[in-house]
Amino acid sequence: MVIHIDRTFFFDTVRQSLFKGTLSDGQVEGMAAIFDYFEARMPEADWRWLAYIMATAFHETAFTMQPVRETLADSDARAIEILDRAYAAGRLSWVKTVYWKPDEDGKCWLGRGLVQLTHKRNYEAMSRVTGIDLVAEPDRSMEMPAAVTILIEGMVAGSFTGHRLADHLNAEKEDWMNARRIVNGTDRAEKLAGYGKAFHAALRREAAPGIWQRLKGWIVRAIARLCRD
Repeated sequence: MVIHIDRTFFFDTVRQSLFKGTLSDGQVEGMAAIFDYFEARMPEADWRWLAYIMATAFHETAFTMQPVRETLADSDARAIEILDRAYAAGRLSWVKTVYWKPDEDGKCWLGRGLVQLTHKRNYEAMSRVTGIDLVAEPDRSMEMPAAVTILIEGMVAGSFTGHRLADHLNAEKEDWMNARRIVNGTDRAEKLAGYGKAFHAALRREAAPGIWQRLKGWIVRAIARLCRD
């Protein structure tokens, strides 16, 4: 039997536990995109991985579950201005290299996506993973399909820091705190651990729906998108 996520139960649960009683269309869209990728590419993977992936996106996007630019700015120029000011004020003490300045080609390697992808070498690495030339077009890392691929594949493979989901969440160990090392040392590790556990509590398995139910669901979602547009 093919097993899928009980999305109705999930959204009803996290709406209360993590989203203060309400979910926007964007938040639902972002989480559904993560579910779609996970179910299609790694249905046998540990569901604690999925929970921590969700927790990471929740934190890294300031709870929007949409790909964002670092500082939530609407342009690179504005993000650079905000980062420059914060760095000059000593609020970015962990930064060893000022990575957000435009390079000789005018490209900025500041954070983008569902997980904040920074530094040119990481854009190069994720170009190979996504099949998109993110060095030529860094902003494409904020397209949902690319952002989801970077988030999930990067955390599974250990692309960001060398730490992988399997290092901290496996058959012998459930280390929600140190799972933060997959992306960013121990920064906000306790908060992320709490988010991960809350997402995990909302995950429940259900049998895959039949073809007519899937078709009906697709039609309902298509009509909803048309109405929003």
